[in-house]
Parts: sequence; C-alpha cells; structure tokens
Amino acid sequence: MTENILARRPWKKLAFMASLFLCAPAHATPVLVVDADSQQVLYQEDAGVPWYPASTTKLMTAFVVFEALRSGEVSLSTPVTMTRNATKQAFLESGLTFGRTMTLEDALFATITASANDVATALAEAVAPDETAFVRKMNEAAARLGLTGTHFSNPNGLFDKTNYTTARDLAILGMEVDRLFPQYRRFFLASAVTIDGKEIKSNNLLLTRFDGTIGMKTGFLCASGRNFVGLATRNGKRVAVVILGATTERERNERSAQYLTQAFEGGLPANAGLVGNLQNRTDVAPQDMRVRLCTDKSAAYEASRNALYPMGLPGNPSYLRDEIPGQVHAISTKASENPADVPVPVRRPPELQQQTGSAG
Repeated sequence: MTENILARRPWKKLAFMASLFLCAPAHATPVLVVDADSQQVLYQEDAGVPWYPASTTKLMTAFVVFEALRSGEVSLSTPVTMTRNATKQAFLESGLTFGRTMTLEDALFATITASANDVATALAEAVAPDETAFVRKMNEAAARLGLTGTHFSNPNGLFDKTNYTTARDLAILGMEVDRLFPQYRRFFLASAVTIDGKEIKSNNLLLTRFDGTIGMKTGFLCASGRNFVGLATRNGKRVAVVILGATTERERNERSAQYLTQAFEGGLPANAGLVGNLQNRTDVAPQDMRVRLCTDKSAAYEASRNALYPMGLPGNPSYLRDEIPGQVHAISTKASENPADVPVPVRRPPELQQQTGSAG
C-alpha cells in the first residue's frame, strides 16, 4: 500500500526517504566559522576531523606560488608550459594540449578560478624542479603554518589517501593567504576565466550572489563531498567559513552564506576560543563519502540532506540574495618553442636578477 502511494506521488517518496534518514543520527560533516581578525571561533562542528580536501588543496598551491613570487624565484610573467605529466591529470582540465604555454599570472587564474587540475600541475612544475619538489614545499609550508592535521600528496587535490586536511587547518590556511598576500586577492575574485576563448566558470556562487565575498576555493570529489573555504567582509569585519562534505552545490553555497550572514549579524557569539587552539584528531581516518554521494544510495542521502538544509529549494528562502557583476579574466596561450617532458629547473627572471646584486 505504502509503495503504491509513493509511486504515484514522487514528492512523498522523497519526504519518506528523508524521514528514514532523520530517524537515525544525522551524518555530521565539518563546519567552521572564524572571525578572521581576532581568530576567534564563532561556530564549529567537527573542525578537527580529517577530510579529503579535493580542490581546496589549490589554496596551498597558490600559497607556495605566492611565496615564490615574494622571494623573487619567479615573476608573474614566468612561462608555465603544459607538460605531459600535466596533461595526464583527470577531471576539471583546461583542455590545453602538451606544449601550450601561458604566463604564471594566467596559470594562477586557471588554477584558482577554473580549478584546472592540469594547469595546477604545470604551475607546480614551473615553480619547482618537479611536482614532487613542489609538494615537498607544500608540506613544509603546512608545518610552518601549524596545520597539524594536514598532509599533501599533489598540487591539485585529486584523490589520494595521503592527501588530507581538517576544517581547522583550511580556515587557518585561507586566512593566512589573505593576510600575507592581499596584493593577490584578485586571483580569488574572478567568477570566470576564458582560456583561448573557452569560458570556464568558478563554482563559487557566492562571488556573484553574496555581497562582500573575497574568495576563496571550492572542491569536490566523491570521497570528500562538496567543500568550500570562503572569506567575506562587511562593515570592516572579516569572516572565514569552511564547509566540508556538502551533498550538492546548493547546500554548500546556501550553508556558507547562512553562516556568514549569521556571523555578520552577530548571531554567532565568539565563545569557542581561538582557532589555533582547536585540536585536530589523529585517532580517525578521513571520512569517505563515496557510498553516500556516488552510488545508488545517493538519491536517498541527498533527500535527507535537503530536509536538513532546505535553504534555496523551491518554497524556501535563500541566503544568496545579492546580484553582483562577475569578473572574467581572459587567458591566451601559445605554442611553446621547446616543450619538454621534464620541467627545466626554475631560474630567477632577468628583471629580478638585476635587483639582487651586491650592496657593496
């Protein structure tokens, strides 16, 4: 009888499946909201639980590149060439073929805005002797920043069991990127890029729908769910938000905007201490969301999450109420004169060599 009713009324079927999930304990996924100026935690759930970062990994890729720019190892005009290793990277690729070259500045936009996994690898190989050396720099930077629950195994976030982080660490990383390198904030503000005329939009909907957004990075793997590290400012107050393991882009975007709105309106009191004092858990492995998100169980799990987080669904209010013109960065590539399978060790650009002579 119940089966017949559900078959005739699909919306009742969704509600029924949601009720089954809600009868059991809800599957918690990490959340962290931080006052970026005082470092005070405004809200947190499981902020120290290990998680697969997916493309939020590229925040550290950008951080290492920004450090190389600051030290003069590279410049924004340094060429970045698509190697064979880069063109083998899966998913979210730029479509560029072996030997195509762009500036490091354009490669940063492609890596951050378009989340191009192939360009992220090429960028790493342009800044370090090879990908392995670049990943070593990523982990060294993580140690310096006190990211005690983080380990990187690649520069783009593709699945690897040894590529993991926590909401605590991602919040600290995002805030440090913005604090130490405000001159590069523009790389996180673009809502789309064109690569040789092909448009690729950012998955960060807050850039065009939540006023005050200044970044930062989304990410998705079946194993991780939909992740987000965001930063926004209103009335002189900066707030960072980290959402890990969201089921849909709508859930990720709406929940991020909800927490930011509550923080700016004073609805999240700072009573949980400093973000650096949160403890990362070392006694558990990263959650693997593949069964929930990428199998025949996905529809039922999504229905349960929709019931928990209905914001933005038909008939429900949305926290993404603003209309903000998008910023589009145009990228042009050219054929490399001498493409190589193995990256050439980085040399200091001539214009920077002239600035580092002896003071005597």
